[in-house]
Amino acid sequence: MSNKTYLTTGNGAPVADDNASISAGERGSLTFDNFRLFEKLAHFNRERIPERVVHARGYGAYGTFTLNKDLSDYSMANFLQGAGKQTEVFLRFSTVAGGQDSGDYVRDVRGFALRFYTEEGNYDIVGNNTPVFFIRDPAKFPDFIHSQKKDPKTNLGNPAHHFEFWASHPQSMHQMTIVMSDRGIPQSLRHINGYGSHTLSLYNEKGERFWVKWHFKTNQGIKTLTNEEAESMPSDGMQKDLVEFIEKGDFPSWTVKIQIMTEEQAKDYEINPFDLTKVWPHSDFPLQDIGQLELNRNVENYFAETEQVAFSPSNVVPGTSVSPDKVLQARLFAYADAHRYRVGANHQQIPVNKPKCPVHHYQRDGVMAGASGCPVTGHLQGSQVNFYPNDRAGEGAPVPKPNAAEPPMPIEENAWLKAYDTTDEDNYSQAGSLFRMMSEDQKVQLVENIAGGLSQATESVQQRMFEHFTRCDDDYGRRVAEAVKKQG
Repeated sequence: MSNKTYLTTGNGAPVADDNASISAGERGSLTFDNFRLFEKLAHFNRERIPERVVHARGYGAYGTFTLNKDLSDYSMANFLQGAGKQTEVFLRFSTVAGGQDSGDYVRDVRGFALRFYTEEGNYDIVGNNTPVFFIRDPAKFPDFIHSQKKDPKTNLGNPAHHFEFWASHPQSMHQMTIVMSDRGIPQSLRHINGYGSHTLSLYNEKGERFWVKWHFKTNQGIKTLTNEEAESMPSDGMQKDLVEFIEKGDFPSWTVKIQIMTEEQAKDYEINPFDLTKVWPHSDFPLQDIGQLELNRNVENYFAETEQVAFSPSNVVPGTSVSPDKVLQARLFAYADAHRYRVGANHQQIPVNKPKCPVHHYQRDGVMAGASGCPVTGHLQGSQVNFYPNDRAGEGAPVPKPNAAEPPMPIEENAWLKAYDTTDEDNYSQAGSLFRMMSEDQKVQLVENIAGGLSQATESVQQRMFEHFTRCDDDYGRRVAEAVKKQG
């Protein structure tokens, strides 16, 4: 018996010759019965799916989350029960603003999207390497991203647009200060922290809810590059670094910590605990060490796994949930909707997205719908009843599980439905505190990085930005104004 593996067409038929097309004579035209050629060309034309609008340039790997502190007092989630519990994970890093054609060492936020393959379904924490973000209202997200993308006329980056947006949105000052600091260009993906950024929640068997912030602290230490150092780096250096360190067994890892706030504490806390532009002070809500995250296996196929992985904050499991964070609320729709557009309605059946536990629901059909046992998609499209409620529970038809229900989400008393203007929120104090925490070298880098872009903006934008910096900290504003004047 031969051990050879024979080349086939998509329908499984053996291919006799894959080097030459059929033609009418040695020098003649091709004929219309070149169906093997047509299959290759037609599939090649469709090899790419739409690029992500944000987080397009990504790098992924598998690993393990090991719980070292039982969290049953806070959550009924299976993967948070009992010290020593291990859960497989997939982590995708990314740049945010640029497309797949951008370089690894641009000054940008880095996405930190983590999937836990739990025994009760996939739980996704879709965050960044920063604990805050530029906006607190999702209505501004498309505008913000447009301001960071290439100029629609030149198709080149335009720093003046960045500052024009920030000048009108002082809520961006905290995040902008981080991105323009030395942390704006990491040395590698192994040397960044990760954050859930949003306020999320956990709830226990008693129906008690707790607000939480997730932190992933790199065990490799924070390491960064200056603008000058970044210019000498290869465009794909971060991808190469991550792959090579995992391949040689030097697995990168992060210490996993959470902050916990009770519902009672949240009611009257001095800052809005659901404001994505704010951090919770560690002095009030200390970090609690709960486990270790390790990346220990590279993907086998970049497109099938890293490119098609579909994270969404709506992927929660019993014991985990969301919060009234307005940006998070919008992402519950936007992320899953983006995946249905990019990958298809059945994107959750692709192996990297498929839960490790059995999946039972009444969703049917759509592109790539597979019958039960299909080796690609693998479930749900057999002859079983396709609606609920039905009378087939005794025959294995899925039914709801009442004890998986989460407690009611609290809302403000006497709340009125309207568009709430947050212009007068405190947009400056935390950015100012961050500036004052920096070393002199970090302050110099921050100011120089800001001046390089702000000097290209209009005088109106510059004056508004000077005012914002000064309201953060007098010294901050003075330094930036002087640096921009020198640039001019």
